[in-house]
Amino acid sequence: MFTYIAPCHFGLESVCRREIYDLGYDIARVEDGKVFFLGDAEAGVRANLFLRTAERVLLQVGEFSAGTYDELFEGTRALPWEDYLPRTARFWVAKAASVRSRLFSPSDIQSVMKKAMVDRLRSAYHLTVFPETGAAFPVRTVIMKDRVTVGLDLSGESLHKRGYRKLVSKAPLTETLAAALLLLTPWKKDRILVDPFCGSGTFPIEAALMAAGIAPGLNRTFTAETWPQLFPETLWQEVREEARGSISPDIETDIQGYDLDPEIIRAARENARLAGVEKLIHFQQRDAAQLSHPKKYGFVVTNPPYGERLEEKSALPALYRMIGERLRALDSWSAYILTAWDGAEEAIGRKADRNRKIYNGMMKTYFYEFRGEKPPGRGERRKEEP
Repeated sequence: MFTYIAPCHFGLESVCRREIYDLGYDIARVEDGKVFFLGDAEAGVRANLFLRTAERVLLQVGEFSAGTYDELFEGTRALPWEDYLPRTARFWVAKAASVRSRLFSPSDIQSVMKKAMVDRLRSAYHLTVFPETGAAFPVRTVIMKDRVTVGLDLSGESLHKRGYRKLVSKAPLTETLAAALLLLTPWKKDRILVDPFCGSGTFPIEAALMAAGIAPGLNRTFTAETWPQLFPETLWQEVREEARGSISPDIETDIQGYDLDPEIIRAARENARLAGVEKLIHFQQRDAAQLSHPKKYGFVVTNPPYGERLEEKSALPALYRMIGERLRALDSWSAYILTAWDGAEEAIGRKADRNRKIYNGMMKTYFYEFRGEKPPGRGERRKEEP
């Protein structure tokens, strides 16, 4: 059994936790921006392929306290690196982060830890020089209040890189954040979903991947695929086959995306094609002011401009008033709006039923929930955080 770490967006730990639990694994603990869980080798493979909201998957090598560089060296050296790294391994500390700790220089932390790892492996393998010609083993460490957590990065590139988004708009929303926000809503694949500010199509594409049961990591590779002593090749093959078997390609959906820019719409269509969901989404060049739909009980899930990169702040009140007008016309619909502009509720003209603070990178944003009517006979209940 291993302990794994799934870093995720701050404020969305509960969504990631629920995903891991639904995969069948026990949660060890949850911290700000991280979910720790327990599992065998298959758990590491399945987490990389199936988790929609985690930024990456780490295998925890160990934890210890360190307030000095000597303590950091000794603590790192005490970890059983030879259990994970073969004698030809190419290893380095790819990232070091420090929060409210006495050790705060990332480059010094990385250097000291690398030396300690070399010292440990030199003794374990009776080598004086490491060839480092084999598989890559990137290490990531976080020091929080002098507590050091060390993990091997199974994913390599961040899991938001699904492999489908070759073309992006000016201010793209990451795939992992879009998936997490969708999972916070009660939207299901048989319900209408419209993003009137779709950009390169992230919300609609992530919704379509969920609807079709397509695993987000199915079309990419992972660093741990080159670690057969820990994660055998046959295991990756078996889990990928499981993922392919779970796809429902012939479902019918009503998922739409609008954008005024024809080039952006072309990019969104190409991204959807690469994701294998182009038949499930209707993208169109259309002004958000034309937002309408003949059916009831749909969902608007969107990330409108909020003055940081795409619009001048002076234009925001009129833009959000227009959003409010269109939502009032769709009076049975629910709307979920991610924005960094704190005047959104007032301009929309309605107090949100719920407002969550979510950090998009270092930017504080708000995810406003405006709930509409429930379809008759559904008895639908909104998902709550576990």
